[in-house]
Amino acid sequence: MIRAAFAAVLGLLLLCGCAASPEQARPVAAPAAVEIPAIGARSTLIPLGLNEDGTVETPPVTSPEQAGWYSHGPAPGERGPAVVLGHVDGNRRPGIFARLGELSPGDRVEVSRVDGSRAGFVVTGVERVAKAEFPTAAVYGDTVGPELRLITCGGEFDRAARSYRDNVIVYAVLG
Repeated sequence: MIRAAFAAVLGLLLLCGCAASPEQARPVAAPAAVEIPAIGARSTLIPLGLNEDGTVETPPVTSPEQAGWYSHGPAPGERGPAVVLGHVDGNRRPGIFARLGELSPGDRVEVSRVDGSRAGFVVTGVERVAKAEFPTAAVYGDTVGPELRLITCGGEFDRAARSYRDNVIVYAVLG
């Protein structure tokens, strides 16, 4: 009787998302690389943290082919939004995410991990937003399951600020 009651309570907790499922409880290995076949993008991933001003680090602009993973957030495949950042260009050449804005819902993103496992994601949306209107909650906020965000710069280049005016953001879900 107690076992049945415990199972019922656990089932309700899992249903409402109040307890981790056995799959969510297992740790996920750190990401090693990202591949986006639809745009011919492939890069190893370096861990990124925060700058002194509290903004998210980006990979070195002198190596625009390099993508990075925000290591203070979920790893790709863990519950929540894993965030991968890359440059549109840099050092007078195209960056790893030069064609990120060309992705469409249904396109695939593959993340390989240091333990040899892989996590496959399906693009659900792509948007370009002004940096001043960056959707922080949509990008970094809690999600029900594992999701992925790919971020780069876009729009017009502001020569005075030496930066692009917009961000291109790709949303994807595990699948």
